Amino acid sequence: MNWFEKLFVDTDSIGHIVLIYSLVIAVGVFLGRMKIGGKKNGISLGVTFVLFAGILLGHLYHAAGIGSPTGGFAAPGNVLTFIQDFGLILFVYCIGLQVGPGFVSSFKEGGVKMNLVALGVILLNVACCITLYFLVFYKPEAGNAANNTNLAMMVGVLCGAITNTPGLGAATEACTSVAANGGFGDGMPIIANGYACAYPLGVVGIILAIIAIRFLTGTSLKKEQEAIENEKAANPHATPHRMTLAVRNSALVGKSILQVRQFLARDFVCSRILQEGHVSIPNRNTILGKGDKMFITCAQDDAEAIIAFIGPMDESIVWDEQDVPVVSKHILVTQANIVGKTLGELHFSSVYGVNVTRIRRGDMNLFAESNLRLMMSDRLVVVGPEDAVDRVAHKMGNSVKKLDHPNLAAIFIGIFVGIVFGAIPIAIPGVPTPVKLGLAGGPLCIAIAIGAYGYKFKLNAYTTTSANLMLREMGLALFLASVGIKAGANFVDTVANGDGLDYVWCGFIITVLPILVMGFVARKFVKINYCTLMGLIAGSTTDPPALAFANQTAGNDAPAVGYSTVYPLSMFMRILTAQLIILLMCS
Repeated sequence: MNWFEKLFVDTDSIGHIVLIYSLVIAVGVFLGRMKIGGKKNGISLGVTFVLFAGILLGHLYHAAGIGSPTGGFAAPGNVLTFIQDFGLILFVYCIGLQVGPGFVSSFKEGGVKMNLVALGVILLNVACCITLYFLVFYKPEAGNAANNTNLAMMVGVLCGAITNTPGLGAATEACTSVAANGGFGDGMPIIANGYACAYPLGVVGIILAIIAIRFLTGTSLKKEQEAIENEKAANPHATPHRMTLAVRNSALVGKSILQVRQFLARDFVCSRILQEGHVSIPNRNTILGKGDKMFITCAQDDAEAIIAFIGPMDESIVWDEQDVPVVSKHILVTQANIVGKTLGELHFSSVYGVNVTRIRRGDMNLFAESNLRLMMSDRLVVVGPEDAVDRVAHKMGNSVKKLDHPNLAAIFIGIFVGIVFGAIPIAIPGVPTPVKLGLAGGPLCIAIAIGAYGYKFKLNAYTTTSANLMLREMGLALFLASVGIKAGANFVDTVANGDGLDYVWCGFIITVLPILVMGFVARKFVKINYCTLMGLIAGSTTDPPALAFANQTAGNDAPAVGYSTVYPLSMFMRILTAQLIILLMCS
């Protein structure tokens, strides 16, 4: 049995390192699926439980006196650091690719107000963290190194209090930079201890704060749900609507479809037209006659105006039974040179003799406006003669197989550029050491830029949702396992004999107070619907369990809208502020 025992004891062997990572991640993921409070309404910690599994294993090895000569942990310190940083880079880069396409659009219309509320939550979290540090942990007589360590631990508490693991990664990487300049004296603080102390109450505290806002503001959940439904009915923005209209307006006779669009100042697509008993595929120059029948797709909120201008609806025509073999097909955008172009730039009607009536993007149906930019994996509904539709399919790519194979070269080019970008020193007046975005901030910024504007540089880093999730979760699991194994050696001593309890109650204040303040402001002054606000709070704390609770409570998609609107900016700010606190305040 010596060979088996050696696997667990020989901490410098490759087999041992792979073994403990496999064990920690498997146990952590399994336990993370367990729900506290029942299967239906309970809360789970998800993949974050890998951190606690790593802490337990690190503590057991430390207690047994087993440690690598090159670090004193359950694995060599340099190996743990490499896997930790590589996992972090994968994680934040995939997050950036995910949020990039929606990052700019999140600031449009009502998104500005919601992002300002989310920004208020983030800034108050930071203010609470710094205030509690000076009130509870700062000791002038202790010296810079000790106070810097306490500040770094409080940043770990901040990240745990708002359940933001990427922020923990950015802060850990910033600590490495400060430690290299002697900012922490002889050693570097394991800030994951502060994170682990604050995280459990952070998950619960966010949900408790959401519930408290409802009662503090006297909000009726039923009325808020009704308001959401009424708003949907009143403003079905960009929802595609199809109808057959008979041309009855004499002023339109002899006018082209393009002229009709210009008169109306509303966009619509006429995919088929019946003139003198013959069906054809119209284009922008098709001339209308009295009594022509038009099959029109438009935004639902434009339908009434279009009917009033052109003529009444005529449901007597079955278009599929007419004399022209017209087909309607879903075509998948998989050609990189198409991504980023607008429908108007592609001239489907004049060049191909077909019409695009609507677009399926993810879970959304969008009306095919001429200024709508195409994205990889969009599904276009194309109507026209079969041979013309097939030509468009060839132009668009229409290859499911192509989407199943992620462009790894583009992904690693982006990571390469992100690491270089993160290493650029940024001089700030009054700060002796230049600030760097580091291994977390650099790849995140580049990934967001590629996700939003990569098409302009012919850089396609598209991955399917499942592939992105796989890379992201793998990176996160490797990062958490590494941090947990490192932190486990000192975790029990920190909690039992150190400041563990102080971290817990400080973390709870950091969690709850900003949400209550900004939640009250959002309800009473900004007038944000409570259903949307629940998702906004979950997004500002980047907390999936809170979103699950909000979705279940609201019973509609308003929380998801609030979450997705503020998530991109919130994730970016969480990562940035976590490292800036350390880089700017650790002297």
